Amino acid sequence: MAMKQVANSAIKAIANSGSSSLLTRQLHASPGSKKIVGVFYKANEYFTKNPNFVGCVEGALGLRQWLESQGHQYIVTDDKEGPDCELEKHIPDLHVLISTPFHPAYVTAERIKKAKNLQLLLTAGIGSDHVDLKAAAEAGLTVAEVTGSNVVSVAEDELMRILILVRNFVPGYHQVITGDWNVAGIAYRAYDLEGKTVGTIGAGRIGKLLLQRLKPFNCNLLYHDRVKIDPELEKQTGAKFEEDLDAMLPKCDIIVINMPLTEKTRGMFDKDRIAKMKKGVLIVNNARGAIMDTQAVADACSSGHIAGYSGDVWYPQPAPKDHPWRYMPNQAMTPHISGTTIDAQLRYAAGVKDMLDRYFKGEDFPEQNYIVKAGELAPQYR
Repeated sequence: MAMKQVANSAIKAIANSGSSSLLTRQLHASPGSKKIVGVFYKANEYFTKNPNFVGCVEGALGLRQWLESQGHQYIVTDDKEGPDCELEKHIPDLHVLISTPFHPAYVTAERIKKAKNLQLLLTAGIGSDHVDLKAAAEAGLTVAEVTGSNVVSVAEDELMRILILVRNFVPGYHQVITGDWNVAGIAYRAYDLEGKTVGTIGAGRIGKLLLQRLKPFNCNLLYHDRVKIDPELEKQTGAKFEEDLDAMLPKCDIIVINMPLTEKTRGMFDKDRIAKMKKGVLIVNNARGAIMDTQAVADACSSGHIAGYSGDVWYPQPAPKDHPWRYMPNQAMTPHISGTTIDAQLRYAAGVKDMLDRYFKGEDFPEQNYIVKAGELAPQYR
């Protein structure tokens, strides 16, 4: 049973640390009504335009009637920052916190310490780096996400961004809306994707899908990861494994970031590593903004070393109005949207409901959904 496993995890942690706080924290949780808080972005007037728009405050993942009919309290808000925000008011007595990568509730060690009743942190989507995972593990919390829920959405978006950069689409669009017409101003740096070398840094679920979708474009495909992909997929896509990341970088015309944000990858692409890339490289990053050194990217775009940068991830999120990526040249940035298509929303809403149902019944989640379980982090976050 899930609750029994949590208690066992707490006991194990106490044995290792000599502290009794974890056991007290876990065994005070009651089996009855739970307080669940969801943090999502607001849809405002757009909510009524699509009945399947569930990933927002107003849609509340479609869970309200189901949860309240079982006697649970369900609070939903978009107000997540600062000591007086709505989320902060509920931290001391909530049992479950649901958030999304698109409007993340940053769960710091300080918030975890205040959340005396907290047992479960759920990510509606993929990527739980908004949680201090080490603090969550030490506190005996369970952290889980809806693995696979939006991998197709993100891979498709990456392919779109590659084409937008290669074909120099954004300046052409700006010409149309400003009443201009200057073919030369677009064509001088527009290319075909065919024959270009594309490297994905990370070949997990999204990276593999991207390699498959790039195959028909007749690119030279490279990938770097901790482990090699299945030989059959390598053969199918023609992708070649590059063990040495720094050796792969200068080979690539286009680089796609597909790795999770961890302590090892935070700020991984700084000034020195960017300098190892081919001059005129194009970069797509739908992974996490903090993997990149913000100012180093802006400077490289200004100098032309990076000829184009596109992605939907920033740090922090929402991005402040003075974030340098808003104003750097040769960018095709958007808010964090790639994994929150309507199709993806329906998938991760269903996944969250399934895990809540299992949580109420004391059942385990699908193993691939766990990010922190019994005090242990998932391999990709270690």
